[in-house]
Amino acid sequence: MPAIVSSRLLILVGESLPFGRLLHVSRNACYYHRNVRFLSRYRHDNGPLTLATLGFRDSRASKESEVDKVRDTRTSKGSEVDSFGQLNPAFEVPKRKAKTVRVKETVVKDCLEIEGAPFAANSFTEIGLPPLLLKRLEEEGFTVPTDVQSTAVPTVLKGHDVVIQSYTGSGKTLAYLLPILSEVGPLKKQSATKEDPGKKKDVEAVIVAPSRELGMQIVREVEKLLGPADKRMVQQLVGGANRSRQEEALKKNKPAIVVGTPGRIAEISAAGKLHTHGCRFLVLDEVDELLAYNFREDMHRILEHVGKKRSTVASQHGNSPRVERQTIMVSATMPISVVRAAMSWGRDPLLVRAKSISPIDSASTSGPVTVVNSKSSSDKNSPSQASSESLPPLLKHYYCTARLQHKVDTLRRCVHALDAKFVIVFMNLNRQLKDTVHKLEARGINAAELHGDLNKLTRSTVLKKFKNGELRILVTNELAARGLDIAECDLVVNFDLPTDSIHYAHRAGRTGRLGRKGVVVSICEQHEVFVMKKIQKQLGVAIHPCNLVEGKLIQEEEEKH
Repeated sequence: MPAIVSSRLLILVGESLPFGRLLHVSRNACYYHRNVRFLSRYRHDNGPLTLATLGFRDSRASKESEVDKVRDTRTSKGSEVDSFGQLNPAFEVPKRKAKTVRVKETVVKDCLEIEGAPFAANSFTEIGLPPLLLKRLEEEGFTVPTDVQSTAVPTVLKGHDVVIQSYTGSGKTLAYLLPILSEVGPLKKQSATKEDPGKKKDVEAVIVAPSRELGMQIVREVEKLLGPADKRMVQQLVGGANRSRQEEALKKNKPAIVVGTPGRIAEISAAGKLHTHGCRFLVLDEVDELLAYNFREDMHRILEHVGKKRSTVASQHGNSPRVERQTIMVSATMPISVVRAAMSWGRDPLLVRAKSISPIDSASTSGPVTVVNSKSSSDKNSPSQASSESLPPLLKHYYCTARLQHKVDTLRRCVHALDAKFVIVFMNLNRQLKDTVHKLEARGINAAELHGDLNKLTRSTVLKKFKNGELRILVTNELAARGLDIAECDLVVNFDLPTDSIHYAHRAGRTGRLGRKGVVVSICEQHEVFVMKKIQKQLGVAIHPCNLVEGKLIQEEEEKH
């Protein structure tokens, strides 16, 4: 009898809780469980940086094997963001393996030792360069590496993907060229095994630049280090030049390093004349500019072909090609688009600045120009730190007001007041450059225009005259904000105001290069003064109001509200 009563009670309970509702509860429970696992997985993969991951110490390999397995699985299935920094909702997360708490504790402990790493050097010998390259540096007059070179070269030599951020003129070009030349070309380290002379030589490094001027400047730097006898080892592929001749030079010289603009590199690659699947290095110089919409298709092709080699294991399982290249991105500024692109294009990339290294996902992205201070989290967006990372340290900044019809006279008076010998003037519209040049020449000042509509020969001639001192003023647009490297430039004038603080930083970086002094003067109308205030606040530098009185530049007092 008790057994019968208990069974009836059980049946009553079952009827009071319908099966449909019970199944609904179970489904919800599974759904929330999956979401909990996703959040835990995401937090686990974005752990802090350690000395072991940088390669300065080879310990704890067994403890971090679980993390490496999970990261490899994530890389093979896709990325959290697409190739241009857009969030990818279709991202699949593999199942997380157990025993990860112990690894986390060790990582946090070692993160405190990062500041003790050897990031400063008094000579190029200390940063691990081969003897032949050291000899060439000495012959060219390079004796002491800059701060960003001391930090970036050892990190790249260890095989890490990096984003190098430093102000214009701080030596970023050599910061990535030196480790590449240590592994590629005639100046590299002597390998234990001899190379087969009959083996076909492929391109080993591809350097992408947003403008022809910057591309040609990089080529000149490589040729300077290689020397006259080996300069054929580098080939430029820039737009505006004869494509057939470039293809013939590729076939004849078989260069180890290719430098060019996105359009021409993608064009020759699509024609089957440039083979880069076995490439070891991909450098994206001025990466924030390469993210522009007009480069989108060309950059997709470059990223999909350069350094992507299908391994035997991947082919058997039908997986996508495995990335073999080492990706190096370079920029004077760090907008959020660069951070997203770096996380998508690189493999656990590191953010490298002068005397500091940090994970790329630790970069602050609250403003147009952002900075991470590894010493104190409260100072991440401090103005002084922001200016030190994006602008040369010895610049003086001024702005003066003038009516539109009086701007050319104001420019002339400014040049004479500062006794500037090499002046770069920035304007926003190409059609206004020629008119400004004519007005300056009418006032007895040698000037010339430089813009993208000029052919290659004309542009080279103008630059040569300016560097030789035959021209006092070079009137240009944003074209020159990225590619001009004229160390003697002592004055930059914003005839038209830049669109934002990032463009201001790149324009200002044309002067004050490599520790020299420089002056930046912006000529604005009265209703544009608020733009200068905004740029001053975003960059964290003092831009003083000034006036031109009796042939002198007089700094005015700031209005206090």
